[in-house]
Amino acid sequence: MASLAKSSHVASALSIVDILTVLYFHYLRIRSTDPLWIKRDRFILSKGHASSALYATLALAGFFPKSYLEQYYCDNGILPGHVDFTSVPGLEASAGSLGHGLSIGIGMALASKMDKQDNRVVVLMGDGELNEGSVWEGILFAPHHRLDNLTVIIDYNKWQACGRTNEILNLEPLLNKFISFNWDVETIDGHCFQEITQALEKPRSKPRVIIANTTKGKGVSFMEDDLVWHYRSPNEEELNQAMKELL
Repeated sequence: MASLAKSSHVASALSIVDILTVLYFHYLRIRSTDPLWIKRDRFILSKGHASSALYATLALAGFFPKSYLEQYYCDNGILPGHVDFTSVPGLEASAGSLGHGLSIGIGMALASKMDKQDNRVVVLMGDGELNEGSVWEGILFAPHHRLDNLTVIIDYNKWQACGRTNEILNLEPLLNKFISFNWDVETIDGHCFQEITQALEKPRSKPRVIIANTTKGKGVSFMEDDLVWHYRSPNEEELNQAMKELL
């Protein structure tokens, strides 16, 4: 998709593929044949620039034809570069301006509680996104309202747009920050299906944050942990090598 569109953010997408796989094929209560099912769980990709991973997952989960993926990030295409919930079924919120997804998810979780429904809400965020002040307002708000139906997953790949996350604005000690804000917190390998699944399914009495240690560009040797692939699109030779490694 990224190669065809000559678009960026392929490495950002690869760092969350394993998380999306567990969510959509094991954890989330959803119906591809009834995307607006009232009892569905809600998923929000707050780091909306990693849209290609979510679009591909939704297509494989049956929300729309795989042929739509050929219209990613191109003029007059169906799938915009940043997630737009009006584009295809299965999307709950638009994203792109970082720091908004958590607040949207909190609103959904609070509404579910007020309506006495058991919908679960999962928000997947980038680590650089934690620089936003609105995020920490939400982190303060959720435990106060006892939103135990809310799960936040941090894609902790240690990079943001212009460099190492902790060199631009140090997040550590990240786990202790969430504990002090009264969240249930767990650190996992964000590429291990078993650890992702166990962290999602544990009982909780408060909102949960899963700090998922991931690798930007995971699965492609020359993309892994390399900031340049936040922006670059693979040429034909690089695409062929990447596909050999992934398949």
